[in-house]
Amino acid sequence: MAVSKCSRLSGPLIQELLDSVDNFLFDCDGVIWRGDQAIPGAPEVTNLLKKNGKRVFFVTNNSTKTREMYAEKMAKLGFVAKTEEVFGTAYCSAVYLKHIAKLDGKVYLIGGNALSKELQKVGIQTVGAGPDPVFGGQSDWADVPLDPEVKAVVVGFDEHFSYMKLSKALKYLDNPDCLFVGTNTDSRLPLEGGRAVPGTGCLVRAVETAAQRKAQIIGKPSHFMFDCVVSEYGIDPARTVMVGDRLDTDILLGSNCGLKTVLTLTGVSHLDEAIAHQESHCPERTGMVPNYYVETIADLLPALQG
Repeated sequence: MAVSKCSRLSGPLIQELLDSVDNFLFDCDGVIWRGDQAIPGAPEVTNLLKKNGKRVFFVTNNSTKTREMYAEKMAKLGFVAKTEEVFGTAYCSAVYLKHIAKLDGKVYLIGGNALSKELQKVGIQTVGAGPDPVFGGQSDWADVPLDPEVKAVVVGFDEHFSYMKLSKALKYLDNPDCLFVGTNTDSRLPLEGGRAVPGTGCLVRAVETAAQRKAQIIGKPSHFMFDCVVSEYGIDPARTVMVGDRLDTDILLGSNCGLKTVLTLTGVSHLDEAIAHQESHCPERTGMVPNYYVETIADLLPALQG
């Protein structure tokens, strides 16, 4: 099947795509649900794909939920999903530190309980979670005591991010042997009504700036997130499609990993952005051009029900 760029996925093209792939990777928020509501038709699509013999995985940059928490949410919304089919940045960060970096020590964590739980599941202790208000003056901040067993700094989403946490991360990372991991670089978290709040990427960049070091990024569009799926399931990139709502994370991950890509217009990115990337002919932007787009993944339903 010749894969075009930025074509509307409809009619015979849908069946051609279904025949050409065995594996589907779905982003979550903006693709299969919005907030606490399933996107109409999304549960039926993923469930029918499985019924038709396709393997379905859920890959998300959100580090605020464990795999179990995601599986529970999916069950409530009507998705048939196993815990082992969920690959979030909290879980993948734990995989990276345990099996790739082979961390022997504690983690100074700028992040929430879910990230801490995933690290603890693989035997990695964490310190730093929760509020850490500033005290004293600059000398106190510069001389704040550190845990000598900390061998890595991990930055995920943290609503308690503070100047004190930034100061401690800087001090830990002054040691060149201290590992530095960021879950993802999403700069904004979109909300309903066109609103947004700062995303994890803002926190990662703040720590990078203070420490004058770059973090190892785990989430999309980093290749590592797909590597996690491959290492556990042995899937073939040429027979895999990434379905997402963000050009700079989901679609770019697919391009980076040699996957077919589908943009759904129920989330962050718009079709005119994809077309602008395509018309730019800039190598740095062409990776963000999807092979196909749909208004919603429910557009796949007729082909699956036939």
